[in-house]
Amino acid sequence: MLSRTRTVVYLIFLVLVWGVNWPLSKHALLYSPPLLFAGLRLILGGVLLLLIAIPRYRQLRLKETWPLYFISAIFNIILYYGLQTIGLNYLPAGLFSAIVFLQPVLLGISAWLWLGERMYGLKIIGLILGFLGVGVIGGGGLTGSLSPVGVMLALGSAVSWTLGTVYMKKITGKVDSIWIATLQILIGGIVLLVLGSFTESWSAIQWTGSFMVDTLFIAIFVIAIGWLIFFKLVGSGEASTVGSYTFLIPVISIICSVIFMGESLTLNLVIGFVMIVGSIILVNATGGRRSGSLD
Repeated sequence: MLSRTRTVVYLIFLVLVWGVNWPLSKHALLYSPPLLFAGLRLILGGVLLLLIAIPRYRQLRLKETWPLYFISAIFNIILYYGLQTIGLNYLPAGLFSAIVFLQPVLLGISAWLWLGERMYGLKIIGLILGFLGVGVIGGGGLTGSLSPVGVMLALGSAVSWTLGTVYMKKITGKVDSIWIATLQILIGGIVLLVLGSFTESWSAIQWTGSFMVDTLFIAIFVIAIGWLIFFKLVGSGEASTVGSYTFLIPVISIICSVIFMGESLTLNLVIGFVMIVGSIILVNATGGRRSGSLD
């Protein structure tokens, strides 16, 4: 069980790096086809984690646990990153992330149905308020026609992440946390890289300095460290409570776009941020005291 201080530090780090990930990924896609880019960053992140995991080889138990690694890789990595990376080409990053972050609401419902987590009035209101807040933020970037393909890809990304998170919570204790993060990322990276090699062209990648810096940052902090922390948080607390904090990720994403890409600060962002903070307070006000999950 994580201490409250470590939990807070992990959550702050996760929200910051996963928030920065969206504009960085959007920028990197200017220089690379989506599947090849997704595969590259996953392979790099997985190799880094492998260096940490190898000394724990006795805890791998691959013969009896390989199906758990493979199923987790399908939902958390292959579908989530594959659909997300392709979908960013169809919708603005803010709007796409707003749809993807239906995930905490889906996760709250799924954790109640399949994990036996408490569901009560304040949590329901908080989850809905958080999603509406993300919707307000993303709605500010809604211009022109809405791509049905982009919407479906975003929804698919949200559903796959939800199922992957619930599955991770279900198998906590059956697999080593470092090995599950390592192998699912490596499996997902290999699959996406192979798919990209057959459907996209390696010559289309522009190996500029900014592309390589973006890719390395995402591989190290977003993929390797980020997923490892996320699994530790989900394994030690209520999945829906941890999920409520991910509502903040689109806020960080847009703030970074304002600071580094010259986008304007809108009223949508301010209103959405207030709603998201309110949602986190509502989800945790009762849940934290009753379950002590994040203590």
